[in-house]
Amino acid sequence: MGKLLIVGSVAFDAIETPFGKTDKILGGAAPFISLAASQFNVESAIVSVVGEDFPQEYLDLFSEKNIDINAIEIVKGEKTFFWKGKYHNDLNSRDTLETQLNVLANFKPVVPENYKNADVVMLGNLNPSVQLSVIAQMETKPKLIVLDTMNFWMDNTLDELMDVIEKVDVITINDEEARQLSGEYSLVKAAEKIHAMGPKYVVIKKGEHGALLFHNGNVFFAPALPLEEVFDPTGAGDTFAGGFTGYLAKTDDYSFENMKRAVIHGSNLASFCVEKFGTRRLKELGPDEVYKRLQQFKALTQFDIEIS
Repeated sequence: MGKLLIVGSVAFDAIETPFGKTDKILGGAAPFISLAASQFNVESAIVSVVGEDFPQEYLDLFSEKNIDINAIEIVKGEKTFFWKGKYHNDLNSRDTLETQLNVLANFKPVVPENYKNADVVMLGNLNPSVQLSVIAQMETKPKLIVLDTMNFWMDNTLDELMDVIEKVDVITINDEEARQLSGEYSLVKAAEKIHAMGPKYVVIKKGEHGALLFHNGNVFFAPALPLEEVFDPTGAGDTFAGGFTGYLAKTDDYSFENMKRAVIHGSNLASFCVEKFGTRRLKELGPDEVYKRLQQFKALTQFDIEIS
């Protein structure tokens, strides 16, 4: 079993969807990634920063799930990163109503000594300069570096982002971002171009339409499970990344065949995330529920066909 290092924001989110709204709740990439990965009982740590206003109960939650919090810096007299957003009726698009960078504006990540040899590094969606700093601090080359990024960094820090992309093994982005990064509308062509930038594997997330995994001309598609209710899609992509990297760290197998399984595990956990606001569903999720839904995924995608 491998060690997993998670780098990402720890934040407060205030969310409004057609089904309700919240005040400040636990958000940011790192909580979703780490809570999803904790389903695989891997040794993991979060590198992040919060303000003095960050509740102890959230830190305790991570500790209870065996997530190392020693590298979460608490800045006295400062406030935690805050994001407020409103989703449209289709839940596929949203408006950002407010962003307060607060402590994240001057974040200088410090990788703990006992994780400088981590097997898997999950670079959550952050400034590429932060991601580069983490890669530079690793004492041994990780078996797998996974990058999540977004169009904001493509628009504002493209040169640094390209430096990061060149150094990672896997990139996970959505279809719109893949098209922007590559300049190609076809996702197959987009993946080829991104592959040439450095990553061996390209994962393109398509929200409620599943995810595609590309590697050396091979393509694998994982559907999203049709759900009766989708309550809040916030963090679904990060949950996918946590399931994906958590499974790979647990199995210590980084082959294309095992990546396919990792994509299914990521999609499976993301299907739980959207059922309640924020991280609430992930906090209470048990192994029996996860296993039962995996069986549903298997039934959804398995069929016999005679090809003559």
